Amino acid sequence: MRSTEQSFTLPKSAVEVILDELERVGLGEDDHTVIVTADMVISQKFGALKDRFTGEVLDDQRLARYELYAESEGLILAIPIYVTLTLVSAIVATAGLLLDSAAVVVGSMVIAPLIGPTLAASAGTVLNERDLLWTGVMYQVLGVSVAIAGSAAFAWLSKSLFLVPPGIEVLEINEVSERVLPHLLSLVVAFGAGIAGVLCLSTGTSVTLVGVMITAALIPPAAAAGIAIAWWIPNAAVGSLVLVFVNLLGVNITGLLTLWAMGYRPQIQSEEGIARQLVRRRLIVLTFVILVLSIFLIGVTWASYERASLENDVTTEAEAVLDSSAYQDIYLVEVELFLEEEIPFEPVVRIEEGSLFEGPERIVITVEQPGDDDHPELVSELDERITDKTGDDVRVDVRFIEYDTA
Repeated sequence: MRSTEQSFTLPKSAVEVILDELERVGLGEDDHTVIVTADMVISQKFGALKDRFTGEVLDDQRLARYELYAESEGLILAIPIYVTLTLVSAIVATAGLLLDSAAVVVGSMVIAPLIGPTLAASAGTVLNERDLLWTGVMYQVLGVSVAIAGSAAFAWLSKSLFLVPPGIEVLEINEVSERVLPHLLSLVVAFGAGIAGVLCLSTGTSVTLVGVMITAALIPPAAAAGIAIAWWIPNAAVGSLVLVFVNLLGVNITGLLTLWAMGYRPQIQSEEGIARQLVRRRLIVLTFVILVLSIFLIGVTWASYERASLENDVTTEAEAVLDSSAYQDIYLVEVELFLEEEIPFEPVVRIEEGSLFEGPERIVITVEQPGDDDHPELVSELDERITDKTGDDVRVDVRFIEYDTA
């Protein structure tokens, strides 16, 4: 059996073109094709060859479809390693959230291997490589499940073994509360991570740093969900889980769109229509699910806006009343909103109480006044102004703090 070896020095943009031509003239599956990146090419003819195949910016920089497939497949780790790294990342993230340590949370993102499956699923879709597609999808489901289960188990152990103070209000920890309140702006992180990840993958750029960005959208929210499950705060767990799935779907959608926009298609031209239908179907399904889940994000975003807007309106009205000459010695100290008698009107508390779309029942305005002053009419005036402004049946209480004057 006789074998022949041929080598070509090609610019990156020419690799896919030459491979297609070689297949057209008889290069088959039994033949071997090896693509090696050269550190330097010293040749007068190479410059002309590069000019010949220079086209769009993306065409000049992007990998050939074979290289994209190989790179995507190379990001898929063996299941034991993948599960172990994901579990360790989730546990470290959970510890970081409970410690309220942003540095530890960031450290947990570096070791999570979630970038590979998300990019592999997108590449498998546009190239119509079903094995790569379903491997990516399966790994994503496995990774998220392991992260949530591992976080819940570690959080429960931390609670049971008193590694955290007994009676701690976990939703009052800043690092936790940020992840149980999914905001619409969270989608920006997911979309940006998907685009950046695909661009790095398809141009042969290191995906390590971008992997941290993708992990940032997935691991900390999964850890927050695990904490909420361990402390049995169902509404908070739902908020974190919504954030996890919205971010995961957002990364997949933008990855899919970016690869298709870059011109990646199946190797066999007759399969392009099949790939187009597959891409369209996945986009429709993913977009629909994101829109449904985004209802919750819109609710949380609106709740945050409503609270800030209401507090600002109450503060403005209180200051307007106190600007009167009759109250020139009285100063506004604080405005507090309460969902019920002593329950703060905060989005994270409203999620915990299942009262996200309810308004406050009580407003407390704290003012300072001289010890020898007495203004009983101030309470009714503030009550009237604030009720007229908010249009709600809200109880307005005024707390007086007296100070001595020289």
